[in-house]
Amino acid sequence: MSADRFGASEHYKQQEKGYRERALKLFPWICGRCAREFQYSGLSELTVHHIDHDHTNNPNDGTNWELLCIYCHDNEHDKYTKQEEYPTEIKAGDNNQEMATYNPFADLKAMLKK
Repeated sequence: MSADRFGASEHYKQQEKGYRERALKLFPWICGRCAREFQYSGLSELTVHHIDHDHTNNPNDGTNWELLCIYCHDNEHDKYTKQEEYPTEIKAGDNNQEMATYNPFADLKAMLKK
C-alpha cells in the first residue's frame, strides 16, 4: 500500500486538512455515533471518518464522510479489524447452529409454590 493511505506523506496531510475543513463546514459538530456535541475548543477530538474506508474518495458534497469523536472512530475501525480476524457468516435458513438446551423457567411452577 502507498504511504499516502497511512498519512505518511506531506501530500496526504494537505489532502486530509482540506477534506476535514470542508466536513466541519458541511456537518454539525456532533459525533455521528454517540451524539456528543463539540465546541470549537474541543474540535480536535472530532474526526472525519470515511464511510467506505477509502481515504482517497473525497467528494465535495461529503457523501463519503461522517464526523465521529476519536473514541467512536477508533471503535468503528476496530469492528472491521475484528471482522477480518474472526470472520463469521450466517446465511438465512442456516440450521447448523446448536440449539440452546437450558430452560430457566423449567421448574417455575414448583418455585412459585414455595
